[in-house]
Amino acid sequence: MAADTKPARSPESPTLQSTDPGSGSDVTRAMPHALGPEKSILSSMLKDPEQWIGMALEEGLTRDHFYLPGHGLLFETLRDLNAKGQEIELVSLVQLLHDRGLLDSVGGPAAITDIFTYAPNAAHFAGHLALVKDKFVLRSVIRTCTEAVTEAFDNPEETLTLLDRVESSVLGIRQGTESSRGFHIKQSVSEVISHFEALLSGDVQVQGAPTGYSDLDRMCKGLKPGEMFVVAARPSMGKTSFMMNVAEHICVDQGVPTMVFSCEMTAFQIVQRLVFSRARFAMAQMGKGFKPRKEDLLRIKRAAEEIASAKLFVDDTAGIPIDTLRAKARRRKREDDIGFIAIDYLQLLKSGSKQAQNSREREIGEISAGIKGLAKELGIPILVLAQLNRGPEGRTGKSLGVPRMSDLRESGTIEQDADMIGLLYRTAYYAETEEEKEESAGKAELVLAKNRNGETGHCPLTFIAELMRFETRARDEHDEH
Repeated sequence: MAADTKPARSPESPTLQSTDPGSGSDVTRAMPHALGPEKSILSSMLKDPEQWIGMALEEGLTRDHFYLPGHGLLFETLRDLNAKGQEIELVSLVQLLHDRGLLDSVGGPAAITDIFTYAPNAAHFAGHLALVKDKFVLRSVIRTCTEAVTEAFDNPEETLTLLDRVESSVLGIRQGTESSRGFHIKQSVSEVISHFEALLSGDVQVQGAPTGYSDLDRMCKGLKPGEMFVVAARPSMGKTSFMMNVAEHICVDQGVPTMVFSCEMTAFQIVQRLVFSRARFAMAQMGKGFKPRKEDLLRIKRAAEEIASAKLFVDDTAGIPIDTLRAKARRRKREDDIGFIAIDYLQLLKSGSKQAQNSREREIGEISAGIKGLAKELGIPILVLAQLNRGPEGRTGKSLGVPRMSDLRESGTIEQDADMIGLLYRTAYYAETEEEKEESAGKAELVLAKNRNGETGHCPLTFIAELMRFETRARDEHDEH
């Protein structure tokens, strides 16, 4: 039987009505559809539900993929009956739809009989299913673009927000076309046992991207895909240096393509820090008539070559709107498959929505949620810096300078969205006597105050100020465990 390609338009046939902005005329067109293939796959399901309903579900077929609402409703009914293990046959199906008051919605007994006797060749099921899904994608594109056109005319002042929303919708269509297939577990079992054996021997320390700091990697098992890691500190604590040390380790040492958004420093300053920090050469020496030795020059040259060959992308747009940041990150993911993003810093980002203009708390909330959503969407970890309020300075005794999560500016939404929160501080910064300064020189701590998927605690660090570099420090009796 030939597939129906141009059915008579009925009240239940979805159509698109658009207006030509130039002429003001309405144009009504039927949306892309494939009624023949729809009937074909439904007919196969009615005749052999065990085989074909399962395959359809495996391919991600849903009620929405059908052009005719009646076809979608029939598929949903068949799916539910199959899930409950109930027998599917024509007479009882018609009775069930009648009892539920849905028989007329699927076209009546005649429509169900017509589908049952459609007699498709089951060998073409996969091809017909692909056609139905393709037409659904085309309809989705049309709807998304039509809505975008309408919003573009109605809300021209929120251009960046609209652009981000449209881009997210289009990417959502692409993601919706991907189906996840089952796989034999033999390989996975082997991988699990191998991983377990490696854990026993101590060979495996991290599951995500390693930060390069042993205590932190032990507690968080690496920065995992979809996670948002907030590192917060007061000004002058070295949070940008910490961020770039982690980015350097992930990108240069681990070979993971990385993107850095720097709202405070220029790309030149970022790269300069990277090169000389990696070469372990103090740039401050150059202003004092110091001439580098040959071995210094060789280290600088080697560090520059290593960084130049790494896939590191730096965007130094000041006050970049969160919608623009997300769009740039998506593009870089598509083109270079970035696996890590670092952002300096959260409170310097902007939100272009109307609601955020009158509320800083609302703006921070939108930015924080936008970053977390981006991490999940791209399936990569994102490290974002944040500023703390003056709370640490107001404490006394041993608590002087020690940050808490409540010190985060506009902390509510950030605490909620973040998978991990690290609070960075240097004890020497708050030393009150020369003796204390000498004793605490170079000492730093990263307090992992929140870890959604692991333990929390203190990570002792050493800060080498002249190199703008943090390194792991061995614990002593003063460090918390």
